[in-house]
Amino acid sequence: MARALLLHPYGATVRASSSTAKSYDGVPEVKLSDPTRNYRVLVLGGTGRVGGSTATALSKLCPKLRIVVGGRNREKGEAMVAKLGENSEFAQVDINDAKMLETSLRDVDLVVHAAGPFQQAPRCTVLEAAIKTKTAYLDVCDDTSYAFRAKSLEAEAVAANIPAITTAGIYPGVSNVMAAEMVTAARSEDKGKPEKLRFSYYTAGTGGAGPTILATSFLLLGEEVIAYKQGEKVKLRPYSGMINVDFGKGIRKRDVYLLNLPEVRSTHEVLEVPTVSARFGTAPFFWNWGMEIMTKVLSPEVLRDRTKVQQMVELFDPVVRAMDGFSGERVSMRVDLECSDGRSTVGIYSHKKLSVAVGVSTAAFVLAMLEGSTQPGVWFPEEPQGIAVEAREALLSRASQGTFNFILNKPPWMVETVPKEVILGIYV
Repeated sequence: MARALLLHPYGATVRASSSTAKSYDGVPEVKLSDPTRNYRVLVLGGTGRVGGSTATALSKLCPKLRIVVGGRNREKGEAMVAKLGENSEFAQVDINDAKMLETSLRDVDLVVHAAGPFQQAPRCTVLEAAIKTKTAYLDVCDDTSYAFRAKSLEAEAVAANIPAITTAGIYPGVSNVMAAEMVTAARSEDKGKPEKLRFSYYTAGTGGAGPTILATSFLLLGEEVIAYKQGEKVKLRPYSGMINVDFGKGIRKRDVYLLNLPEVRSTHEVLEVPTVSARFGTAPFFWNWGMEIMTKVLSPEVLRDRTKVQQMVELFDPVVRAMDGFSGERVSMRVDLECSDGRSTVGIYSHKKLSVAVGVSTAAFVLAMLEGSTQPGVWFPEEPQGIAVEAREALLSRASQGTFNFILNKPPWMVETVPKEVILGIYV
């Protein structure tokens, strides 16, 4: 049986605050819930871009961790282990083989599921195995159906006394925590109710994340977009509703389009914000045109077919990789919150490399769990039972390492590329 994380009977054993001890570069020092134990973390998909980046970030943020790189390709796994160093090992794992999966979980403290894409997956096989073996769980899911299927296993996770977080990557993930902090701050001032939450994401090319993110993008084009307007669910066409968003310095203004992302529903329900939507855009600009055309030319049935999507990925991947060399892999997130009293606040996260940022962000969630911030059950990042309110500061501090622009709870005019003039505090 896997070794369960040590949890405080009423919540987290470690609470991060402004007085949290700092290590190098201002990163909060990791304080594991049991400092005498040799924690082992299994990263499934550890030979891929997202999983490999997560393993690398964990080895840097907490060198004492024992990292198990899980994957199907031994050659790639051993190459990753050589990169990570002596405190790592490789485990050959096929997540579709239930017996092999359960065996791999029995001697680890926490499993990170980074073996996407999650779209069209019929079951949450890794979470089910984690519950059966009593192993703490975290995934980087970016699919609404999968995320809420995972959430439906909350009672089973509580019965097994294991903590689990779904959608805990960069977006969704860090973006959810940013939104939660902004909503909490707005309510604490008690001057107006949070009314509208908008997530805007930009990634240059594939962000260096390879074919998996390309497959994810194509699969999302086959999903009807769910958004919320004044408390009512609305259904919209994917890659429609374009708006031009200012991501601030280093990114500037970019066009973004509606996509069906899980943080829309989860933040609407958890944070109780009546109007929520999410949009995404990429570069070069003609990729946006191509994505929009695909939604009009190809049927949803084709775009939801993983086999056909994989064939398209193999066709487009060489071209996309070539263009990545020109576009780079910058990533930016902007979270906008509007309140009933007319006030607006903004959060921005911008990094030069998505392939690095996603690993650092996921690692930040892993460390929060190992510090005891997560209660038994299955949680979204914005739920306090997932990441305790007092632990959010440390998580965002770790996740934002390497960013060239990270701000939270600022008025829009302070962060945009060409801010409006301000006279006596009045926007003109």
